[in-house]
Amino acid sequence: MNGELRVVPLPGIGEVSAGDDVAALILAAAGTVLQDGDVLVVSSKIVSKAEGRTVGAQDRDEQITAQSRRLVAARRTPGGLARIVEAAAGPVMAAAGVDNSNVAPGTVLLLPVDSDASARALRSALAADTGLRLGVIVSDTAGRAWRDGQTDFALGCAGLSPTEDLRGKNDTHGQRMEVTIRAVADELAGAADLVKGKLSGVPVALVRGYGDFVLPKDEDGPGAAALLRPAASDWFRYGQVEAVRWALGVDPELVEAPTAPPGPVLDRLLRAVEVALAAPSPLPGVAAPVCVVNVEEAGLFVVPELPADPVALGALAQRLSAAAWSEDLTVTITLEPRGLRLLPG
Repeated sequence: MNGELRVVPLPGIGEVSAGDDVAALILAAAGTVLQDGDVLVVSSKIVSKAEGRTVGAQDRDEQITAQSRRLVAARRTPGGLARIVEAAAGPVMAAAGVDNSNVAPGTVLLLPVDSDASARALRSALAADTGLRLGVIVSDTAGRAWRDGQTDFALGCAGLSPTEDLRGKNDTHGQRMEVTIRAVADELAGAADLVKGKLSGVPVALVRGYGDFVLPKDEDGPGAAALLRPAASDWFRYGQVEAVRWALGVDPELVEAPTAPPGPVLDRLLRAVEVALAAPSPLPGVAAPVCVVNVEEAGLFVVPELPADPVALGALAQRLSAAAWSEDLTVTITLEPRGLRLLPG
């Protein structure tokens, strides 16, 4: 590899409908420019449209639920309930990838059922027509933890290894690299998005200069599924609120989701108390306390009818404190004759 990449948009594909031959559309747009070792980055939207993955928009919420394996985080926004989920298609992303942009009014688009299989089929069709050794990436868009904004990533991949493992090699100072694995399929997808864009109607880009890493025509590679982090090594498996609720033994979906941006302190504290009181007792043989919540001035809470067991009482206080923390609140808890008093501060 010479260290130089060229990223070229392929305009002229136009609107794609169910049953369309995406490989033929790409070849018609590319003309004779394709070369051995080229990588084609294809928006998942045209793959989904060709595969008939369009549904009515009135079913969007139901479709998000149906296309989700588990909830990662949910927040109520002015536009409705926003959900980050592990999608049935594999990645963790907003709304399970159910998308209402660049589709006909009144419809939404689901992700391909198996984007790696879609990439393999597309690569096979392109190779059959051209005889070339090509790589294919099916790309989509997602946000990222820690950083604002969205970028494209490899939803499906065929004909190239999605990662380059640099562990065990020496850097420019002779130091051995221990953790670096480059997500090259994601990097190529992100580069291609700079020329495809979201508003230009160009769903395919050609990346040239990565040919040394494109696999032989009879090898598709492990696919983009290899980029998915296993649950056991995922440090960020849940959002802050959801992680605390699961730790307390409460299904996050059984209590109202917080708002984004955060709502009034009183609302957040009431929700935290609801979570704490819904949690089962952590003590074998000791029932969870039956409590009543009273709201007093300055957001003051009193939880009477406390259990007599001092350990159970301490467990309740800790649950209240943890649930409040999940709502970005700290509380002062004091024991009084009529119960526990919570004061946000």
